[in-house]
Amino acid sequence: MARKTPKPVAAAVAATTTRGGRPPSRERRKGRPSDVFGGELRRHDVFGLLVLHLISGDPGYGNRLIEQIEEMTQGVISVNPNTMYPLLRELEDRGLIEGRWEHPGKRTRRYYSITRAGRAEYRRLVEELEPFLDSVIRSVTLIKREIYGDGGPRG
Repeated sequence: MARKTPKPVAAAVAATTTRGGRPPSRERRKGRPSDVFGGELRRHDVFGLLVLHLISGDPGYGNRLIEQIEEMTQGVISVNPNTMYPLLRELEDRGLIEGRWEHPGKRTRRYYSITRAGRAEYRRLVEELEPFLDSVIRSVTLIKREIYGDGGPRG
C-alpha cells in the first residue's frame, strides 16, 4: 500500500506551487520536466533520503517511487528512471534497502523495503540534511522576493 504525503508537506507544496489559486499543470508548463536530482540535491543525498522516507513504511518499486515524488511535488519535480534505478541499485548494494521480485523466478516488479541499516542512515540523513534543505528554501525565497517583491512582478 502506498504512503500518503503528510498533509503539512502537501499543504506547503500546494501553497508554494499555485498561482492565482490554480495548481500547476503539465499542460501549462513549457519545455520538458527536469530531473533536479541530477545536480546539487543528488550530491547532498537528498534523493536517497527521499527514497528511504518513501519506503520506510511500505515497500515500493521504482516507477511508483517516481510517481510518488511527482505527486508529492504536484509535478514540479520529475525524476528520470535513469536516475531512480541506479540509485535503488546503489542503496541496495550499500545494504540500506532490500529488493525482492514480485514474482520470484521472473523479472517483474522489484519491491524495495528499508533495512535496519537503512533506518539508521535515514535518521542520520534527516538530521544532517535539514540545514541544507533550509538553505535551499531560503535561497529560493530570496530569489522570489528579488524578482516579485511584495506586490507582484517588477516591470
